[in-house]
Amino acid sequence: QVAAIAPSPRALAAAEPLAVPARWVSTGADGRSLWGRCRGSGSEPYDTMVDHTLEGAGAAWRCSCPSRQQPCKHALALLLLWARGAVAEASPPPSVAAWVARRSRSAPTPADAPSGSDDPAPSRPDRDTPDRDVLDRARDERVARMLAGLAELDRWLADRLRNGLADPALARYSTWDSLAARLVDARAGALANRVRRLAGLVGASPDWHSAVLAELAMLHLLAQAGRRVADLPGPLADAAATAVGWQVRQADVLASAPDTDDWLVAGRSDTREDRIEVRRVWLRGQRTGEWAMVLSFAAYQQVLDDSLQVGAVVRADLHRYPGRSLRVLVGRCETAPLSEPVEGSTVVAACDEIGRAVAAEPWLERFPAIVRAAPAFADGAWCLTDHTGSAPLRSDPAALATLLAASAGDPVEITVEWTPHGLVPLAVHLPDRALDVGPRADPSFVGAT
Repeated sequence: QVAAIAPSPRALAAAEPLAVPARWVSTGADGRSLWGRCRGSGSEPYDTMVDHTLEGAGAAWRCSCPSRQQPCKHALALLLLWARGAVAEASPPPSVAAWVARRSRSAPTPADAPSGSDDPAPSRPDRDTPDRDVLDRARDERVARMLAGLAELDRWLADRLRNGLADPALARYSTWDSLAARLVDARAGALANRVRRLAGLVGASPDWHSAVLAELAMLHLLAQAGRRVADLPGPLADAAATAVGWQVRQADVLASAPDTDDWLVAGRSDTREDRIEVRRVWLRGQRTGEWAMVLSFAAYQQVLDDSLQVGAVVRADLHRYPGRSLRVLVGRCETAPLSEPVEGSTVVAACDEIGRAVAAEPWLERFPAIVRAAPAFADGAWCLTDHTGSAPLRSDPAALATLLAASAGDPVEITVEWTPHGLVPLAVHLPDRALDVGPRADPSFVGAT
């Protein structure tokens, strides 16, 4: 019966991690209603109440969380908890009793709009909820616009291949910029960024044709995946939608169950995308070994977030974006001691981990690793090497000089960021400190200092 009222199987799966007593306080149930407060990312738990009459008038629910999905995962989790016998019988608090009484006096509806609790305890105030038909139409219009943009992108790619890479139009930035602008209009901003970066590859090196062809193939893959999101498995569908540019509300991300751990701030990498500075901070769980990425953005003369210092350890709740995405939002966060020395893997083990990630998401452009290796010069290029193998380095001279001086040519723990063009060193972990050697999009940029 609980599964029957869930809006989708994915919503029921999202409720499962919350359907444990440890996530709830002040739960209770009587013959008609359920209530409880679920610990989330906010300073106050979410107030949830459910009328569990699953026949006749039907079930109803209210929750102070910001989710527009009805029923929300907190209501589903509370029902699952009750169905498993983990909610004790009790007398309902005044807010629940008043809500049930109002439902009894008024005409029942399939699901009450979410609003604040009538209880004097802290809760989210009542708000007007937009008409569901309006929201559905807006969503459908956006989906239709994005699908049309992806179809146009595929036609554009077919035209480019028919004309060949020797077409003089490819050397004009306007050729790429006009396509990127149309993708922005189609709400596919992530693909627009890839197109603008691709424009910079034309004529940039003697073998630019192969690099451009590979990127055109990746755009085709993403266009096809974006048009088939409904047919893909759940996590892959979310990953494809995110890679295309589908936006996820921060409130929905923060409402998800957090990954709690002591997180090592393993490295930082700054890039410039169009006219925006982008900072990626890579975190690794001390207990789980899982990776996470915190993104921050800044326009010119604005300041990038520097609250996470490389080498520090924070005890934090991280809320992950949908799918296999490493991107997270930071919830509760406090400084924690470094519980153990940083230990890197071998070059081959790091390549295996990166390979699995790329196999799962072929459009991946960056992935982190910590390796214990030494910088070496071989065949006219720098690389990281150990007894298992070598991997090419892609670094600016200043970062390479710091890496050489800190390691003295011996193996040392190094956080690297994999890219299709080589490993980018981000941090050198010494016994007494960490050296931040990650790239900066603009060394003179105020927000990057």
